[in-house]
Amino acid sequence: MKDFLLKATAFDGEVRAYAIRSTNTVEEARRRQDTWATASAALGRTVTITAMLGAMLKDDAKLTVKLEGDGPIGAVITDANAKGEVRGYVLNPHVDFESNAQGKLDVRRAVGTQGTLSIVKDLGLKSNFTGQVPIVSGEVSEDFTYYLANSEQIPSAVGAGVLVNPDHTILAAGGFIIQMLPGASEKTIERVEQQIASIDPISKLIQNGKTPEEILELLVGGKEHLKILEEMPVSFSCPCSKERLAAAITSLGNEEIDAMIREDHGATATCHFCNETYSFNIEELKELKTS
Repeated sequence: MKDFLLKATAFDGEVRAYAIRSTNTVEEARRRQDTWATASAALGRTVTITAMLGAMLKDDAKLTVKLEGDGPIGAVITDANAKGEVRGYVLNPHVDFESNAQGKLDVRRAVGTQGTLSIVKDLGLKSNFTGQVPIVSGEVSEDFTYYLANSEQIPSAVGAGVLVNPDHTILAAGGFIIQMLPGASEKTIERVEQQIASIDPISKLIQNGKTPEEILELLVGGKEHLKILEEMPVSFSCPCSKERLAAAITSLGNEEIDAMIREDHGATATCHFCNETYSFNIEELKELKTS
């Protein structure tokens, strides 16, 4: 089954909602980063939520997320655009622990409880929009909920879950964001809050095979309250290439390129996001010099 994301409204436009199936996307991130189970859960939750935040953008806009706590995985860095393309990596992928008291992967321990969550949005304007809040739990979903409420002043509920197989591959991943829009009535707010409180945790919903549409129906208390606006494919996508790296090397200038030739007899770089490695021999570096 392919990954996809649903955009919806509910209660005649008082609520905006997103739900996503991100199993393949998270598995691709895990494969490229070689993450262990707990690190996979932290990265997967962040990738899942970042994809939904990207879907809120328009045209060629994009955003970058940095979740940087004091836990052993270091920073989790992800980015996404408005087309359902997302990627991400974690600084220390080989982190895993025993399950926590709830029998779940101990993401809080991996991420840490002190640090910051920052989001930079490139909307194609002269300057980027940057928001930052302190980490409030290290569980990822709660941290994004806090970010949206405090940095963007949008009352929201965010959930993301990742289930990992014994061999560290991804069994299932998905999530939701539900937001109260300006003018939402107290009755609607109360009803949605009650629904969110009454449903199973997102990881259990995913484990039970709930589709994004079924998750949205649970969140709003029935399909009669829901209006699906769009279904968007979601995938791990990295735009890096040897041509992009060549342009970056050219921008360093002839003196720096000469140093690469003289000292290193070539150049090699690896993309943090996808772990693809690109190499340039001496002749290729000479061709990148500007006359």
